[in-house]
Amino acid sequence: MNKLRFLSAGESHGPALTAILEGMPAGLRVDMQALEHTMQRRQKGFGKSARMRMEQNLIRISSGVVSGVTTGGPIALQLNNADHVNWTGRDIAPMTIPRPGHVDYAAAAKYGYDD
Repeated sequence: MNKLRFLSAGESHGPALTAILEGMPAGLRVDMQALEHTMQRRQKGFGKSARMRMEQNLIRISSGVVSGVTTGGPIALQLNNADHVNWTGRDIAPMTIPRPGHVDYAAAAKYGYDD
């Protein structure tokens, strides 16, 4: 039985978010259209601000999938943040109330950040 392990890295104001999924067996078909559809649904969910409509959330799989089929190796995914340039060098106001559906509280508790 495979054990799944999920790692993520990146900040909401950074250039990209990266995820690695380890433990997926080889030979599984990956339905990119279904994955893209799910990401598009996120944009219409809770917090339908202009920012949610602006973000594209295009997923790029850079390893672990060849011709739409898992290889058995770790799957690396990346979501680029096109809005990153608007945050570069800019002060970010401290968090005073954690936002629903965001990692604010968990990051503040784990890493001591307040932004």
